Amino acid sequence: MADLRTETMTVNMGPQHPSTHGVLRLVLTLDGEIVKNADVTVGYLHTGIEKTAEQKKWQQVIPLVERMDYLGAQSNSLAYALSVEKLLGLEMPERVQNIRVLIAELQRLMSHLVWLGTHAMEIGAVSVMLYCFREREQLLNINEQTAGFRLFPSYIRVGGLREDLPRGYHESVNNFLDMFPGKLDEYEDMLTKNHIYRLRTEDVGYVSLETAMRWSLPGPIARASGSTYDVRKSFPYLTYASYDFEVPTFTEGDVYARYRLRLREMRESVKICKQAIARITPTGQWAASDPRVVPPPKDKVYTEMEALIQHFLIYSQGFSVPAGEAYVPVEGARGEHGVYIVSDGTNRPWRVKMRAPSFYACQALPTVIQDGMIADVVAVIGSSDVVMGDVDR
Repeated sequence: MADLRTETMTVNMGPQHPSTHGVLRLVLTLDGEIVKNADVTVGYLHTGIEKTAEQKKWQQVIPLVERMDYLGAQSNSLAYALSVEKLLGLEMPERVQNIRVLIAELQRLMSHLVWLGTHAMEIGAVSVMLYCFREREQLLNINEQTAGFRLFPSYIRVGGLREDLPRGYHESVNNFLDMFPGKLDEYEDMLTKNHIYRLRTEDVGYVSLETAMRWSLPGPIARASGSTYDVRKSFPYLTYASYDFEVPTFTEGDVYARYRLRLREMRESVKICKQAIARITPTGQWAASDPRVVPPPKDKVYTEMEALIQHFLIYSQGFSVPAGEAYVPVEGARGEHGVYIVSDGTNRPWRVKMRAPSFYACQALPTVIQDGMIADVVAVIGSSDVVMGDVDR
């Protein structure tokens, strides 16, 4: 019998392919249906946000960083604000810290809902996407109620918040938190024991704990492989140390484990949000009492003219930050999102650099999909939850 000779074929996947989660390009070398090699090409969405930030005043950087990981916008602005406040030596009032915790966890829920809906749709479960976006719409309504904007509220500012919480905010958040656990049950009813979904995700895209550590894989990817690292527990910030919540972990390291882990994370986020909203009084301090950053009230300490001058200086000239450098990480929806800033003592940052979790997830993709089926590539990318705005900063 004659030998059967085969040869490999090189194909493009992306950068316009919808299942690559943005403009990610994979150059795949295939032997039949098996992926023998993969090259990841990024840069098609390059925005230069980090460099642009050097031309802006400190407060003006907030809208820029929110547009990097556009699904975790307020986690980005939180990390940036904490870094600048570290250089300024600012300590936020406890009420502000609790509001920031609540905002960060609601943002995690929004991000995970987009991830779950798109990931399920790419595997064929279209109904799940419609369900997830239904709940996300309610969270976007809360953003709009808070700041007037849905996707990029720019509500977290250096020195605190943009303004106090609006009337009816507690009611809106509590209504969502009471309803949402039942919706999580609906998602699980559709997917967790679904035979087709499990065939597409179990034992697919395996990532060992060693691989996760070697590639510095972030957040849910590493925790689905046995890691217990979570910035909120390992390096507590804001008031997270006083909250009762668990860090879910699994050891299977496949696409199915990453799905189950993010569902558990959403349930834990609901627990944190319920504790936060119970701590936050309807009115109170919404910014630090520091005239370097926040305009002073018109009271007997400042004359009306002095207060107007201070308003002008802060909003037109911007405030200066002492020379130095700072790095502050937060636990975003995709893992550790860190902001490193360098100040030369002026009213603009000298350098802004982000530790983007999506970039680390992208660089490990060739290792994870190698020797797997081409049909599984989409499932692996979806379970990695990459946001290309986060990669191509």
